[in-house]
Amino acid sequence: MDALEAIKQLKARYFRTMDTKDWDGMREVFADDVVMDTTSSGGGVVRGADEFMAFLSKTLQDVVTVHHGHMPEIEVTSPTTATGVWAMEDLLKWPNGAELRGYGHYHETYTSIDGAWRIQSSRLTRLRMDFTGPDVR
Repeated sequence: MDALEAIKQLKARYFRTMDTKDWDGMREVFADDVVMDTTSSGGGVVRGADEFMAFLSKTLQDVVTVHHGHMPEIEVTSPTTATGVWAMEDLLKWPNGAELRGYGHYHETYTSIDGAWRIQSSRLTRLRMDFTGPDVR
C-alpha cells in the first residue's frame, strides 16, 4: 500500500476508534510522543500518546460522538514523514442532551515507525461550533 492510502486508512481508524470508544485501538494510531493541540476549540495541548488517551477516554466516556473527515490534502515529505489537512465535521452529545456540532480542519504531521504510519502531531482548528443546550423536561 502506498503512503497516501496508508495515511487515509490511519485517519479513518482514528475517527472509528474514537466514536466506538476503542481506546486500545486508538492508541495505536499515535506516535508515542504525539502532540495534540485543541486550543482553538477551547481545549489545550497534550503531549504523549498515553497522556492523550487518558485525557480523551475520561473526557468522552459518556459522550456519544460522530466524526467525519473529508477532502484530505496529504503531502509525503520523505519516506517516513508526511503532512496533511483534513476538513472535518463532528457531533458530540452529552447525557443531559447538550450537543455540539463542529466544523473545521485537522492539521497533522505523520511519521512511519517500523513501516506503520502514525499521527505525530494534530492541531484542530474550528470554523464554527453550534451548541444546543441540555434537554429541559
